[in-house]
Amino acid sequence: MKDEFSFISKITPRHTHQSSLKVAIGDDAAVYSGTDLFDEVICVDTMVEGIHFRKDTLTPYQIGKKALAVNLSDLAAMGAVPHYYLVSIAIPKSWSEEQLEAVYHGMKDLADQFKVDLIGGDTVSIQESLVITVTVIGRVEKNRSLLRSSAEVGDNVFVTGYVGGSAAGLSLLLEKGNEASYFDHEQELIKAHQEPVPQVRAGRIFAQSNERISLNDVSDGLASEANEIAEASQVTLLLYEEKLPLHPAMSANELDQQLDAALYGGEDFQLIGTASKETFPLIQAECKRQGISLHLIGEVIDNQPAVYLKKENEKILLSKKGYNHFSK
Repeated sequence: MKDEFSFISKITPRHTHQSSLKVAIGDDAAVYSGTDLFDEVICVDTMVEGIHFRKDTLTPYQIGKKALAVNLSDLAAMGAVPHYYLVSIAIPKSWSEEQLEAVYHGMKDLADQFKVDLIGGDTVSIQESLVITVTVIGRVEKNRSLLRSSAEVGDNVFVTGYVGGSAAGLSLLLEKGNEASYFDHEQELIKAHQEPVPQVRAGRIFAQSNERISLNDVSDGLASEANEIAEASQVTLLLYEEKLPLHPAMSANELDQQLDAALYGGEDFQLIGTASKETFPLIQAECKRQGISLHLIGEVIDNQPAVYLKKENEKILLSKKGYNHFSK
């Protein structure tokens, strides 16, 4: 198999049956008509031991918390409010009941924070690695879901929070392990990897602005997510190196390492998007009022699908080189 993206493209239905379906495969979540006032939003993600997490880099509690967080982040990228979640888990003999309870405890603590209810799931046995599949259901105001396909030439490109911290934290954990002693700035990076915070509040600010905003969550790195917006909207994004909000705890690293972590590391679970030059200062001001940082990092410059990084006097084409499950 070449890669997961081409495979998904092959299996995507050319026609749909339900007239209530508004957004199908191709965005962070699916959207279908619910009530007269709201649309329903649903997403699903699977985490596999040895691929998405390891016991020597995450505790069972953190694994559970992260399994739910990645789904909440997808709903945040649609501007939705999460309401319910379901968990299917395949359990190998190497996991104890106490460890599994910690996984669910992690999910519950994050669910309580966002007032999300567990409403079902499935539990099965498996030979080797733990597999967790989480489905989250939420809603957004009628016709206000935020799509990757809404970017236009002339837009500002923005991102919430800091980027690169999660990848830098994972590098430390892989090098030294979870039980090692770390400096304060290293602990910040490790926390960014182990306990990401889904940007649900920021997504709600964008949705409630009633403005045209494109949005995507940073799961595979800025370069990959920017390319998804570029492809969906058929536009060119130009990112400015000096404006990227690199995680300050990475400052001891070489700049190239910091950029690689931000552009290709992934799992920061911030939100990248575009808004018109008139809209951006309005949503930035509201984010600031609510204690959320929103950074201007570039602009939309053309009607061809591509992403470039402006580095001094050079424009570098950024490939869609995020995490690919089937790359060799």
